Amino acid sequence: MHISDIFAKHATTFSFEFFPPKNPESADLLFNAIKELEPLKPAFVSVTYGAGGSTRDATNNLVVRLKRQTSLDPTPHLTCVCHKELEIDSILEKYARAGISNILALGGDVPRDKVDYDRSQDAFRYAADLVKHIKAFNAKKGGHADKRGFGISVAGFPEGHPGTPNRVKEMDNLKAKVDAGADYIVTQLFFDNDEFDDFRDRCEIAGIRVPIIAGIMPVTSVKGMYAMADMALGVRFPAPLLRAINRTGGDPEAVRRVGIHWATEQARDLLDKDVRGIHFYTLNKSTATREIYLNLGFKAP
Repeated sequence: MHISDIFAKHATTFSFEFFPPKNPESADLLFNAIKELEPLKPAFVSVTYGAGGSTRDATNNLVVRLKRQTSLDPTPHLTCVCHKELEIDSILEKYARAGISNILALGGDVPRDKVDYDRSQDAFRYAADLVKHIKAFNAKKGGHADKRGFGISVAGFPEGHPGTPNRVKEMDNLKAKVDAGADYIVTQLFFDNDEFDDFRDRCEIAGIRVPIIAGIMPVTSVKGMYAMADMALGVRFPAPLLRAINRTGGDPEAVRRVGIHWATEQARDLLDKDVRGIHFYTLNKSTATREIYLNLGFKAP
């Protein structure tokens, strides 16, 4: 379903993110989690794309499988790094034929084994350029069943883009992505809702009027917290959250309860402030997301 129709149908969207499994065992675990999350009826689910397209085939396979074998509406990530224009068009054509309605357009990261990679080889340097290209692809129809072509989302960074220390320029870059044709924004994960509120206000000041969906990821372990810090460079863990985790003495179940409670309160506050959507970064697991749903008062499926 095109994102415009999704927003018309839902006053607030709930969505999940998955990443492509690396082997058959992790694929089984992922689809067990999907079976448990599917009854929650998310508005859509996104599928990540590895640095430099390193999971291109795996992403494509997971997206197509979700489309064919589940009731979920998959939105694949697509990045600029390490891609020629023909490669991008080939991917878009595949998704158009498969009936995929929406794309998350990202600048992307250079693979760790290509630290000296020359970005001048890429067809598109920035996400705004990729958005423009997808819009042009839509204009040519590209074999898409929906005459509007793909709905397009882009990333937002409430706590600042790690590659753009200048926060004023950062908003200019986000505005450029929206002006290029992005339909909505999905934010990087954050743990302090004041950061999101400020980000939303700055978007309004900058003239950004598209819907903004908040990205939430619960802390479920101390190890996972450190992994989040590596994955989402610049993410800040508020002192009250750290104090609560320290009070657990490292007990794994207590840490998990603290993380679930914190994420629940984040989601509750966002809902009270009429957030347009909440996007749960699931790490291919279902338990935390299902518990947050129940804590928010939603009826168990």
